Amino acid sequence: MTRWTAALFALATPLAAGPLPSADAVFPEQDQRLVKLGWHLFYDPILSGNKEVACATCHHPKHGTSDGLSLGLGDGGRGLGPDRVASVKNPPEQRIPRNAPALFNLGAEEFGVMFHDGRLERNPDHPDGIRTPLGAEMVHGFSGVLSAQSMFPVLSGHEMAGHYSESDVSQAVRQGFLTGEGGAWQIISDRVAAIPAYRDGFAEVLGKDQRIGFTHISDALAAFMAWEWRADNSPFDQYLKGEAELGDAAMRGMELFYGDAGCGTCHSGQFQTDHDFHAIAMPQIGPGKAAPYERHARDEGRMRVTGRVDDAYAFRTPSLRNITETGPYGHTGAYSSLEATVRHHLNPVGSLMSYDRTQAVLPTLERVNDWRVMDDTDEVLAIAEANELHSLTLSDGQVADILAFLETLTDEASIAGKLGVPDSVPSGLAVPN
Repeated sequence: MTRWTAALFALATPLAAGPLPSADAVFPEQDQRLVKLGWHLFYDPILSGNKEVACATCHHPKHGTSDGLSLGLGDGGRGLGPDRVASVKNPPEQRIPRNAPALFNLGAEEFGVMFHDGRLERNPDHPDGIRTPLGAEMVHGFSGVLSAQSMFPVLSGHEMAGHYSESDVSQAVRQGFLTGEGGAWQIISDRVAAIPAYRDGFAEVLGKDQRIGFTHISDALAAFMAWEWRADNSPFDQYLKGEAELGDAAMRGMELFYGDAGCGTCHSGQFQTDHDFHAIAMPQIGPGKAAPYERHARDEGRMRVTGRVDDAYAFRTPSLRNITETGPYGHTGAYSSLEATVRHHLNPVGSLMSYDRTQAVLPTLERVNDWRVMDDTDEVLAIAEANELHSLTLSDGQVADILAFLETLTDEASIAGKLGVPDSVPSGLAVPN
């Protein structure tokens, strides 16, 4: 059997069916003082090197707590969502390598794995209960993984830290000064502490004599995200609790999802994720996560974290909550259409080989090649050969039924969030809106 036929070969047997989940997710209480601080900090560009990029730039409720792009533009971009463009004078050095994930239900206790490759995860065997390739000192003092995940964007030149020479934060990051006095975190913390509203707010929580550190800022961001985007009152949740019925098409779709179509095997639990990693032959676009010395823009996913060959091209199973609002889909946002994403799962390798590049939502960025992997036969075959999904034949009507079920996972009230977008932030900088 040749490499090509081996890549295309797949069993036509549906995966095993799973039972319906229970609507029993646990959400710990949040300190409302921290929630309010985190609310403003989330929308405040003060946390970025050039003071122009906020967390909300790439995670905005207008775009389902993502950015509506396949791959976003961080530092050096202007505008919001699909209208974001590269600055003429100071354009981004590259696209952000992976799709901005949605933030719904991250405050639930079950969410202990962060990022598409799980490079940050809850693990009681590691210092402070958190595992990350960055080392123990980088996770000390955070309240948990949701807090710790915020250290990654502020230290990324392509996301929030910025170009090498444009700010004190970017210079510290590029020179490897991250923690301790004079490090990037302390520079950011001192910026926040210099603003009276933040200084007074943290003094109420920490005490007047406590110096504000980055972990205090990140804990506030975590409290806000956990509080703001809880999405557990969709029609499906109401059905699980016996409080509502679903329509006929959605019921048929639910039976397929948890039955013969096998979707519930990986998309399990109340929020439709097993929090595990799977290779499903998703198209690779953009700069990828390859090391700087590597020729290709490959992204080998979980394998870059574990070093295990069996984890090559595997990515975290995303939650499907509010899925109709959170496209584009996949670790690179390769599919702008939810239907196209569902159909990819029916024939992953075939869909990879025939991928329609017009599905990608990519703002113009000069001097970049977004298709280096997809133009390389060997790279595409490597992605195909790692695929672990069986192929499956469904009729157009059955696909439509599954889409109808996915619509019942939308909690309309959760999308805007409890607090919404503030009119202003304490720094006086422009709120992404």
